[in-house]
Amino acid sequence: MNPELKGRRYELPEPYLVGREHVREFARAVFAANPIHTDLEAAREAGYADLVAPATFTAVLQDRGMQLLLADPLVDFELKHIVHGDEKFEFSRPVLAGDQLTAELEVTRVVARGRVNMIQAQTVIRDVTGEVVVTSHATLVIGGDE
Repeated sequence: MNPELKGRRYELPEPYLVGREHVREFARAVFAANPIHTDLEAAREAGYADLVAPATFTAVLQDRGMQLLLADPLVDFELKHIVHGDEKFEFSRPVLAGDQLTAELEVTRVVARGRVNMIQAQTVIRDVTGEVVVTSHATLVIGGDE
């Protein structure tokens, strides 16, 4: 495990537009039954300007940051050795259809313990005004060759 990964940052090259159909498809995929995720009228009646993305929707952006991390030449392990350890989301506001979001992933901790290693990463997701919408924390567990 390369300790130089700690502190590395990976920013998405362009904003991600949260489309209504993206929100609807994701809501159906995760069985989010609340109509504010799929019915525009229900979302507006609940006080939102547009469809509300389910809480885990931002994993789409986090994954894009992880892909940039895994493409880094400093990464010296194979994808087949990675499992997702844990994840936590801290929201400043809901993600809505129509939002344009940017994301920056930072490797906050690298732990090498024998044959099992861990990478902890934080992804800060902002809207185009720069306001933080959500911060996610994830741990990747990397096993050895077997």
